[in-house]
Amino acid sequence: MTSTGFGCCLADDMGLGKTIEIIAFLLARLKTGKKGGVSLILCPTSVISNWEHEFKKFAPSLKVQVHHGLSRTRNNAFISDVLKYNIVLTSYALLHRDIEFLSTVKWDGVIADEAQYVKNYSTKQSKAIRSLASNFRIALTGTPIENRLEDLRSIFEFINPGYLGSEKRFRKLFSNPIEKEGDEDATRALNRLVNPIILRRVKTDRKIISDLPEKDETKVFVPLTQEQASLYDATVTAMLESVEEKEGIERKGIILSAITKLKRLLDHPSLVSGDLDRRFNRSQKLVRLMEMLEEILGAKEKTLIFTQYVEAGKIIKETILKRFREEAMFLNGSTSRVMREQMVSRFQSPEGPRIFVISVKAGGFGINLTAATNVIHFDRWWNPSVEDQATDRAYRIGQSKQVHVYKFARLEPLRRRLTR
Repeated sequence: MTSTGFGCCLADDMGLGKTIEIIAFLLARLKTGKKGGVSLILCPTSVISNWEHEFKKFAPSLKVQVHHGLSRTRNNAFISDVLKYNIVLTSYALLHRDIEFLSTVKWDGVIADEAQYVKNYSTKQSKAIRSLASNFRIALTGTPIENRLEDLRSIFEFINPGYLGSEKRFRKLFSNPIEKEGDEDATRALNRLVNPIILRRVKTDRKIISDLPEKDETKVFVPLTQEQASLYDATVTAMLESVEEKEGIERKGIILSAITKLKRLLDHPSLVSGDLDRRFNRSQKLVRLMEMLEEILGAKEKTLIFTQYVEAGKIIKETILKRFREEAMFLNGSTSRVMREQMVSRFQSPEGPRIFVISVKAGGFGINLTAATNVIHFDRWWNPSVEDQATDRAYRIGQSKQVHVYKFARLEPLRRRLTR
């Protein structure tokens, strides 16, 4: 595909080895003499270390520069040094900051890992990546469509600018008919356009991978403490009264704010009240988590616990230490790249910590944590595909044991409360 001048999207299911496939592609490109310079790989900060590790393991002959941190080279120094390397690794966060000199390089290839990071067409990093000149472009993502079809068009504007038409035309021909009307003709027409450009394989296809063990998913239903129930009803009642007087975007804002507050409340009342009382028995969800961990630790198994709230992660970590005298590592958005790498290495070691608490947006992608056989989603993300990505930190190539996935849920959902 790249030899014809077309960009492409590798959309294999999470955990099927997109990183290794790209490394193999780059090695083959060099061996066949198709070298036009240095290739740039863009990825979230949290997975730079994983890319660096995989290059050292599978392609030690390639010279890799990690363009990251305060000591990174800039401007003319970068431009004069870059041709010494085969690969430059950097993050989306740095791309638009350093675009002035990164855009002066004629790259052989630009590869966007976790390409959903450029799903919003008008963001600074999306504009920056489209401004880079290169011989080929490849997007890597297990979720080419996270929320809406516009996500797909934005990725295609990076790999093949103009291929899916203007934003207005795309919305008229595809987005509106498919999303609003379920138009099958429009769906088929879009598939005909994108299928030659996208390669997608899934773990459930035994022709692709035959030795991956099973994965089971269980919903864990928990009641509320008396305190939680009282605060929950008060929040819902206040929200219902407020929305009666509002309309449009303001009404939606009130509902969204209330749902977010309820989600935090179900994790622990202190996340809403702001008090310092972090006793675990104030939250039935936390009580149930401790019960599950007691059994899991007794079986000498390792566990990933995902949460979207940093404060919830801190409470979980503190409670585990108090209850079991067991270390629980906690990875979140403020964790440095070096510390992330150390945490992953320790967890993967048989002698390392058995519990890893992770902020779903900071560590829910791009890292391998196959030492875990249990994955617990302590609270639920808005988009199921994000949860799936997080689960696939453990359920991926290299996993030799059955993976148990647990998703916490309330006994009585909000929607039932609203229909009374």
